[in-house]
Amino acid sequence: MMTLRFIKSRIILIALFALFSSSNLFIRTNVVRGSPETVVEVVPYTSTADVGQSFTVNITVLNVQDLYGVEATVNWNSSVLELSNVDIRLGHTDADGVLYNTSSTSPPFIAENSTQDGQYVIAATSTGPAPSFNGSGNIVRITFNVTNSGHSNIDLESQLYDYPPPDREPRVSLPIQHTTIGGQFNTTVAEIPNSAILLVFTVLTVSTLVLSKKMTRKRAPTSVLSTKQDLLTK
Repeated sequence: MMTLRFIKSRIILIALFALFSSSNLFIRTNVVRGSPETVVEVVPYTSTADVGQSFTVNITVLNVQDLYGVEATVNWNSSVLELSNVDIRLGHTDADGVLYNTSSTSPPFIAENSTQDGQYVIAATSTGPAPSFNGSGNIVRITFNVTNSGHSNIDLESQLYDYPPPDREPRVSLPIQHTTIGGQFNTTVAEIPNSAILLVFTVLTVSTLVLSKKMTRKRAPTSVLSTKQDLLTK
């Protein structure tokens, strides 16, 4: 379910697309059919770390065509994870980023870059005369600190917008169809070293042998006494 903040950022971003691409502010509800392989995902899908350690995930776009604007909302379990750092990768000058930023164009316009408890939101668009972006890259790189042991989904909501062609009426950006994939985090389960397992096994074995000998020694006098009594009665 979309959050109020996510809906609000979408409205702002669509309005900015319309302003940058055309003076006509009417928005159509059509959806542009993107490549079926277009994906926005959390990479890596599964992360692990100990309490007190940190780890980093990328919000990555794969196989997109004609990209001109992005939105992403990331949610996590704030009782387990704490946001440590956000590295926005938008702009073509970042080798692994998306959206163009060359010497002849302005950098992408960031409509929202906000953090609250358990949530991060980024919304941005290219500005003219920047061309649309094709290919794969990262929207943002997020680093978390692990504050408590446990599990946390890294939920992701995303929207991608295209560059409006000159013959589109009204000339506004439209959503690009894509798949969104979140991630997950688990605190590291401590593994017992093989040497420790061997040591425990050795201690248990020796303890068992010692206990067995003690029990044998305790039974011995009783056995001897019984033998003497048998001889006297004969």
